Amino acid sequence: QEFRVDVIREEEGALEFDMVGIDAAIANAFRRILLAEVPTMAVEKVFVYNNTSIVQDEILAHRLGLIPIRADPRLFEYRNQGDEEGTEIDTLQFQLKIKCSRNPQAAKESSDPNELYFNHKVYSKHMTWVPLGNQTDLFPDADFRPVHDDILIALLRPGQEIDVLMHCVKGIGKDHAKFSPVATASYRLLPDITLLQPVEDEAAEMLQKCFSPGVIEIQNIKGKKVARVANARLDTFSREVFRHEGLKNLVHLARVRNHYIFSVESTGILPPDVLVSEAIKILMGKCQRFLNELDSVPME
Repeated sequence: QEFRVDVIREEEGALEFDMVGIDAAIANAFRRILLAEVPTMAVEKVFVYNNTSIVQDEILAHRLGLIPIRADPRLFEYRNQGDEEGTEIDTLQFQLKIKCSRNPQAAKESSDPNELYFNHKVYSKHMTWVPLGNQTDLFPDADFRPVHDDILIALLRPGQEIDVLMHCVKGIGKDHAKFSPVATASYRLLPDITLLQPVEDEAAEMLQKCFSPGVIEIQNIKGKKVARVANARLDTFSREVFRHEGLKNLVHLARVRNHYIFSVESTGILPPDVLVSEAIKILMGKCQRFLNELDSVPME
């Protein structure tokens, strides 16, 4: 009944919010769902037609699989196990075809590869979407592409080329880490810092240095420097204060047991607020299935 969610900070790709009034098991379940059960699209199959670079086919396929793809997984279905050919409703197809050549205009004394060669660096921006079936009609405004254009895939030299076709499918982090939609998803308990008695002058300055910036502030009261707790949530629990004999008995450090500070950093496939919303839906679905299972079991 006292449960609430407070959004503290929202930036592009990152979200910090508080969950207050829940049990540790629920908080951890929510974190694990974010990591392993919110689906995304990622490269699953790589068809190598030509690869004369120094990167082996298997390593190249692995690198391509880890590139985050900007495609809303809610628009697609899971591919059936055993299906070799993808369809427009369960597969995104990308092509990477690039060849390195010499720059005839380069200065003879130059040793800079950027001047000597064309296409000697293969980036994620060279991956192009190839519509399958009627995907052009299904997604007329779609812009399916890697999240970042500057991910380096391989280095080439004149005459070397890469020609591959990739199939992206829908999956979850529980099956492979490449499907995980978050770079990090973590939580910590809200710190609770209590000053047991007034801390003044030199002791106040020393106390301030024992904590992260912004945790302790010093006020000037009647000509004295007096320490006060300004923002306990910035504390990282370094416990530096306990190294000082004159301070360790003046401070009580604890945690608020039902107040969790969540930090979610998206890989860019979906905004962090959407990831949180999807994780909540998945958790609700798990709870509903559990209740349905309980109802289906005959009571003696």
